[in-house]
Amino acid sequence: MHSQQVPAILSSPASRADRAPIMFDVIIAGCGPTGAMLAAELRLHDVRVLVLEKETEPTSYVRIVGLHIRSLELMAMRGLLERLLEHGRKRPAAGFFAGIAKPAPKGLDSAYAYLLGIPQPIIERLLAEHAIEMGAQVRRGCAVAGLKQDDEGVTVELADGELLRSRYLVGCDGARSTVRKLLGVGFPGEPSRADTLMGEMKVSAPGEEIAAKVAEISETHRRFWLRPFGEGIYSVVVPAAGVSDRAEPPTLEDFQHQLRTIAGTDFGVHSPRWLSRFGDATRLAERYRVGRVLLAGDAAHIHPPIGGQGLNLGVQDAFNLGWKLAAQIRGWAPEALLDTYQTERHPVAADVLDNTRAQMELTPAEPGPQAMRRLLTELMDFDEVNRHLMEKITAIGIRYDFGEGPDLLGRRLHDISVKQGNLYSLLHRGRGLLLDRTERLTAGGWSDRVDHLADPTAVLDVPCVLVRPDGHVAWVGDDQQDLDDHLSRWFGKPASPSA
Repeated sequence: MHSQQVPAILSSPASRADRAPIMFDVIIAGCGPTGAMLAAELRLHDVRVLVLEKETEPTSYVRIVGLHIRSLELMAMRGLLERLLEHGRKRPAAGFFAGIAKPAPKGLDSAYAYLLGIPQPIIERLLAEHAIEMGAQVRRGCAVAGLKQDDEGVTVELADGELLRSRYLVGCDGARSTVRKLLGVGFPGEPSRADTLMGEMKVSAPGEEIAAKVAEISETHRRFWLRPFGEGIYSVVVPAAGVSDRAEPPTLEDFQHQLRTIAGTDFGVHSPRWLSRFGDATRLAERYRVGRVLLAGDAAHIHPPIGGQGLNLGVQDAFNLGWKLAAQIRGWAPEALLDTYQTERHPVAADVLDNTRAQMELTPAEPGPQAMRRLLTELMDFDEVNRHLMEKITAIGIRYDFGEGPDLLGRRLHDISVKQGNLYSLLHRGRGLLLDRTERLTAGGWSDRVDHLADPTAVLDVPCVLVRPDGHVAWVGDDQQDLDDHLSRWFGKPASPSA
């Protein structure tokens, strides 16, 4: 797969590209949450990273996004969660699937079983600051215009004609990804069929009146709500059918018109903080890797925002890719390790696209979709159904295919208690971890990449586990030779004594 090349063309003469030295190990296009998180993950392993962001200023509109359970776990693994909690608001982990109001199932397998609501500009700023603190370079106002790859690296041309060289390029540049288009990677799926207006604005109507009207209308109009943030600010969502041109940004008048059409009142909306329009387009990149160029986040997949999975899916891409790409650059990656990024994450994205498709089918006001919604609402009274859908939306039910083995193999390990406190505090450096309850095993020649904790008191119902840097269990057992085989599979050849 590494040898695949694409005819992406540079406008600058090839001789200039040939003379350009490789200044970076990885260039990342896009400094949103996915790009910033990937940059920080690479810096944990001393990878030279440059992040290019085409926007000159960070996001200004104050959209509230939600971090689901798995993303919160990943943030805890890197010591970032407390920083985020200072700026966010914890909310119950419930009502995620199609907005069906069911409480979370009891005993969710996580210490972080809640939703963290946090303004998008803040999470983007915190993750970018984290990447910079780790040593990543970030250049704003720099748009990728061309690329060309060869056996040694990738030449990136910026919009102003400047040429940069790196060993790898990762496109984290959003749904309209320039990197994906330059690669010629297909982006099949469905175009948007139903557009929705979303914004945050002040509302002058009394809260009781708003709540009563929303409860009445949302029985049949699922893409309709007004949710309070405090101080008179509401999140407003309303169908956009018949409102202006899709290519034009929506106006406050568009919101007022649609609210009056559906609710008979515009609730006195005024002073918008931001206004946007989104559709239900659903697309998945055919490939996540072409040679030395990879895709992550919205550049690789887009889907309706129902269920709040988009940002979470991208951040989780970054955690999966970061340590693997770093291993490739540091020279210890097994031959097929980098390709497991696509084999693991592509099916996850396909599943997210399917569950958002299913949720969108439950939103129209027609009798058929509403009958299906009522039936699913009844089925979610069964704990197994409710739990399955919750684990799907929050990504804690993911099991990567690592072959035959115990059910824990391929799953993420939750934050268990160990003698040093808790498991996730041992993963801050982005290394593998051998958690050994037998006190007989060793990481041996892999100790430069894998930490070892011998702890017979660890709250674990298996003898030993090998945990990857992204928190997924790569091996379960108690035999040293079997462990060595799996260490080689995931962490390459053992280091020589002199190394």
